[in-house]
Amino acid sequence: MPPVLTPSSEDESVKGAIRIIVNGMTEEVPEGATLAFLIEHFQEKDPALIVEHNNRFVFPKQYSTTTVSPNDRVEFINPDFGG
Repeated sequence: MPPVLTPSSEDESVKGAIRIIVNGMTEEVPEGATLAFLIEHFQEKDPALIVEHNNRFVFPKQYSTTTVSPNDRVEFINPDFGG
């Protein structure tokens, strides 16, 4: 009888999920996730939120149409306005 293979921790990712970098941390998100989904998922509520996708500024009107791919980098920047 052949040995039973168990998945390593590296292989235990959720089916249909991809790994991306969000604010410097590796995160697993659904394949096809948009920036709008990520903003909601990570509970970014700042109305002045700035989003970078692979080191490029993304206009808010593009959040719902910009999807992430494996190993993409997303940065949520919360500007601190005030005096």
